[in-house]
Amino acid sequence: MNHRNSPAAGATGPLRLAALLGTALVSALAPVAALAHHPFGMAEGLQISPWMGLVSGIGHPLLGPDHLLFLLAIGFVGLQRPRAWVIPLLAAALLGSAIAQGLPLAESVAPYAEALVSLTLVLAGLVALGKVSPAVLVPAMGLHGYLLGGTIVGAEPTPLLTYLLGLLISQGALLLVVTAGSRALLATIGNNGRKLLAGIWIGIGAAFAWSMVMA
Repeated sequence: MNHRNSPAAGATGPLRLAALLGTALVSALAPVAALAHHPFGMAEGLQISPWMGLVSGIGHPLLGPDHLLFLLAIGFVGLQRPRAWVIPLLAAALLGSAIAQGLPLAESVAPYAEALVSLTLVLAGLVALGKVSPAVLVPAMGLHGYLLGGTIVGAEPTPLLTYLLGLLISQGALLLVVTAGSRALLATIGNNGRKLLAGIWIGIGAAFAWSMVMA
């Protein structure tokens, strides 16, 4: 028997190594994640102008490592017709943000919600490995939108609308760039490279979730 061609010999080791590497990266990213909210901090009682709402909407998905990494993961999960996923993903994100205005997140469960969002990185990794249907990315995006929208609950209507517009611009632009380069990325890294990235994302997502719950 040729052990070099055995799937267990060829995949398990690199995936475990990648997951360990992802877990190690969290030690550097965790302090950033803990502080990553809005460019203006959005302290309680802060008067939010429409301009501040727009800038915060643009910046928030980029400042949170879990949000940013989830969007970047779209590029290597191997979606068929990746551009076709942009509108459903954006719609799910905006729907989640809108729901957050009517059903705000209780402070006591916030860490668990953050942990659940971090676990969407694990989902993305599993999609890349072909273990989970890509359809789960849509509700996962909605969950991200819910958490992003929940940070501006109670704001005046105009700043709220500009914040949601900022989210749409930021996430939409990033998704367009990521999906446009998806095929080129996959062709460059190959199947083994995709498995390596999947393992890293799984490690990061699991470690982030653990750190949120145990904090």
